[in-house]
Amino acid sequence: MKKGIRNLFLGATVVAVSAAVASVTTYKVLEKRDVAAQVVAADSGLQIHKASMPQTFGMQERVDLTDAADKSLHAVVHIKSTENGKTRTVRRAPDIYDFFFGDGMGRQQEVRTRPRVGFGSGVILTEDGYIVTNNHVIDGADEIDVTLNDNRSFKGRLVGCDDKTDLALIKIEVDEKLPALPVGDSDELKVGEWVLAVGNPFNLTSTVTAGIVSAKARTLGVYNGGIESFIQTDAAINQGNSGGALVNARGELVGINAVLTSPTGSYAGYGFAIPTSIMTKVVSDLKQFGTVQRAILGIMGGTVTSELVEQKDLGVVDGVYVSEILPGGAAEDAGIEVGDVIVAVDGSKVKNMAQMQEMFTKHQPGDKVELTVVRNKKEKKFDVTLKNVQGNTSVVKNVDLDMLGATFKELDDKDKRLYNVNYGLKVLDVAKGRFADAGIKKGFVVLKVNNTPVKSVDDMQKAVKQANSSSDQVLFIAGVTPSGKRAYFSVDLTQE
Repeated sequence: MKKGIRNLFLGATVVAVSAAVASVTTYKVLEKRDVAAQVVAADSGLQIHKASMPQTFGMQERVDLTDAADKSLHAVVHIKSTENGKTRTVRRAPDIYDFFFGDGMGRQQEVRTRPRVGFGSGVILTEDGYIVTNNHVIDGADEIDVTLNDNRSFKGRLVGCDDKTDLALIKIEVDEKLPALPVGDSDELKVGEWVLAVGNPFNLTSTVTAGIVSAKARTLGVYNGGIESFIQTDAAINQGNSGGALVNARGELVGINAVLTSPTGSYAGYGFAIPTSIMTKVVSDLKQFGTVQRAILGIMGGTVTSELVEQKDLGVVDGVYVSEILPGGAAEDAGIEVGDVIVAVDGSKVKNMAQMQEMFTKHQPGDKVELTVVRNKKEKKFDVTLKNVQGNTSVVKNVDLDMLGATFKELDDKDKRLYNVNYGLKVLDVAKGRFADAGIKKGFVVLKVNNTPVKSVDDMQKAVKQANSSSDQVLFIAGVTPSGKRAYFSVDLTQE
């Protein structure tokens, strides 16, 4: 009996040891294989993949963002923009006394508006104090205060701004070198790559959040005809982050945080940054010329869609469809036609309008590019010389466009015949500014300013500078409307 029990115990021990050995052996075998091993579900035969990290992912390959955060924190500043209170003369609604004892138009009275204060972020680009931020952070500001990460404060001077890309360049005067953030190449960013968003959300200074690049070349339609090719990220971006840095894992600036999408106004999943491929060119132009030297192709169109492919039988599924050719533009000169689909610029594929706009922001007027288009399902190549907004290839001079809110073009022979004049400046576009306030619309031709003939952009430049230095600071403008009617406007340069 005892011998039987002993044999049974020894047998169980052998089984246990064998099971242990088998378990260890199995573990060793699995350890050598990819951890994402396939396991067969007993009840269905479906293959299930474990989502564990592979064993080869060790400490040496771990993404460490601490160095990138340390570099960027010192190069990101806090910006306070203040719009001083203004005194305005308004006409009060008429009452019964105005009808009997006045002119029936209501009485005038002076109203003092309250100062407006806004907060945002900025990025130090150079050791001598050039800082990039968003245009909407400093738009309308009378005073700009910049606070560094070490709590030192400086007065900022606006060098230039561009509402089309929502970028602005400011300058602070310092005696020592500042910690500038190196600029990386946003074109090299890959979807899924780690990035940091650095700024001052909710006025909380020196805040870092992390995420990945979720998408590139996004268009949101927030800039009302401006240039959009956003980097989309799930790094948390909130109010106050505007103008701050989007940084890669190497501590390089790859974008300027600008926009968040949210039903509540706070972070709800995604933020959007202006890529450095756009920022670098804009900042360089603002620094050198005071305004952006924008290269214009001269087309109207949009991204190819499945509906458009089916409707027009295009023969391609990606690219930019040309729906209109602007007269006198670069595309017309090169032979581009309505119905063409632009599929590449200088050999680089074009998938959508945002991507193509981003490509052209790197160019100056006068640059030559090679466009590949699909016409009647066949590829054709065209050499195109890009032009500026005035329809030529010369440098666009700063005519205080930010103040006037207008862009101009010197009249060509066709326009002179159309308007029946010998000279003048045609208003190509009117945005927020003094021209819009005065009622001047797109298509108006400026003939005289303060009784002086205006035949060129230089003439307009001189007229604005002279008016700014005078006591009145008023432009009396005479010109012709698109219908041929003579018209006169008074533009108050001091008006807010």
